[in-house]
Amino acid sequence: MHRLPALAALALSLTALSAGAQEISAQRLSDITRELASEPYAGRAPGGPGEQKTVDFIVAQFQALGLKPAGDNGGWTQSVPLWRYQTQPGGTYALSVNGQSKALHEQTDLRIETQRPVERVAIHAAPIVFVGYGVTAPERGWDDFKGVDVKGKMLLVLINDPDFEAQPGDAVAGKFGGKAATFYARWVYKYEEAVRRGALGMLIVHETAGAAYGWNTVVASSNESYDVVRDNPAGDKLLLQGWIQRDLTVDLFRQAGLDFEAEKARARTAAFRPVALKGATFSADYRNTFTRLESRNVLAALPGASRPDETILYAAHWDAYGIGPADASGATIRPGAVDDAVGVAGVIETARAFKAGLPPARTILFAAWTAEERGLLGSEYFAQKNAGSLAKMVANYTYDVLQTAGPARDVVLVGAGQNELEVGLAAVAARHGRTVTADPKPERALFYRADHFSVAKRGVPTLLFMGMSGGADLVTGGRAAGEAWVEAYTAKCYHQTCDSWAPDQNYQGAADDVMLAFEAGRDLANSTRWPDWNATSEFKPVRAKTAPARSPAR
Repeated sequence: MHRLPALAALALSLTALSAGAQEISAQRLSDITRELASEPYAGRAPGGPGEQKTVDFIVAQFQALGLKPAGDNGGWTQSVPLWRYQTQPGGTYALSVNGQSKALHEQTDLRIETQRPVERVAIHAAPIVFVGYGVTAPERGWDDFKGVDVKGKMLLVLINDPDFEAQPGDAVAGKFGGKAATFYARWVYKYEEAVRRGALGMLIVHETAGAAYGWNTVVASSNESYDVVRDNPAGDKLLLQGWIQRDLTVDLFRQAGLDFEAEKARARTAAFRPVALKGATFSADYRNTFTRLESRNVLAALPGASRPDETILYAAHWDAYGIGPADASGATIRPGAVDDAVGVAGVIETARAFKAGLPPARTILFAAWTAEERGLLGSEYFAQKNAGSLAKMVANYTYDVLQTAGPARDVVLVGAGQNELEVGLAAVAARHGRTVTADPKPERALFYRADHFSVAKRGVPTLLFMGMSGGADLVTGGRAAGEAWVEAYTAKCYHQTCDSWAPDQNYQGAADDVMLAFEAGRDLANSTRWPDWNATSEFKPVRAKTAPARSPAR
């Protein structure tokens, strides 16, 4: 009779010990970030001199935690075949209007690329057509093309979607979510639509507000781009794609007898039709090199104790921008400390926390993706290859750019209002005396710009933890200090050489956010719940198609 209370006390003690061990360490986040952002990793470019060292480090961390390999053929990695394209210097580019030609310069006037394996890109006097926002959205009653044939044309397109600059009373207001950008706002969508229309190429007019980043970010990848190896690249990709400076576009319109701002305003109306710029042509002639390389995702698992085929995914991308042109100080390595070494550290720490407790009922997957900065390519390849199992993926938690400004009273949520995972997050945040704040700048379209999107668009409910989405309400300095951190990082260090580890960075806020994701996922991992997308989400119908594969919640 006296033994039962003793056993109960022992059980409580062991439970408390286990719970205490399930922590997220700010110091370990800092240490891992410092390592991955150090000079020997050479900026962690896919296929670059630092990839092997990066992969080896992450694998060693997963092995030390006692996880199981979840990659190809029972290994720790998944091979991701990529093309690396490089625009060679010495090319010629020109805009001509009525026989008057203006030479353009790559990186200052234009940022261009091809993602076809061709040795030379030659475009001679291609007619230019302005297609507004380049959107075809029948479910929203919107079509910027109106059946106009743009085959073989060079298209000029606005960044973001038609709602972005809508004024009160405009017919378009609210059709695309107001300031909250939709997928139609993204340059990836615009290129894909141009391909479907048979265009020769597309240039996006760069405007900082609509793009949510400056020209320095546009040219951060220098002269290179990446894509997965495709069966039919000529059918999937434009011959030339990229960006053009706004001032050049304004002048081009003026020479063609048009007012740029007036045409932008027309593009926000449903009556808009493509506008051929009379007498205007675009020419380009440059050499393109392409190299096939095999990069790698790193994948590990903690098998579920009772429902191992049901999975929860924690992920971040290991790649950064590698080595580029020297900055004012002569530095050439872009270390990617905040974007996204700290995210990888968060995945490792999440794995550590799960291993410290009892095995969950559902399997936990841990991923470090390659080539996020090149177009979400590693996560996209994983999603393609594992499409059949995504129906039983319960949720995905992605860490990308966790803030290093210290603890916060809230966590800022990108894509707020999308799915039911937010309810679980809010409950966990409340347990910690914190709140959830919706992304205050949804016009930045961050929900479509990180690796979670590769599984989200296939129906998997996701939460994205991204410290640059909006200023957190910091314990020291409040929201003003949080906004100051976001603005300073975005303007000065995002994709630049100064995105490095520093001893004055405070990783406690990042640790606190990772803890929320860990606990929310742990709650799901030991439940039978299947969170869904909200009724207003474009992903709810996608998820519904795979419902028969999921066992009902009990």
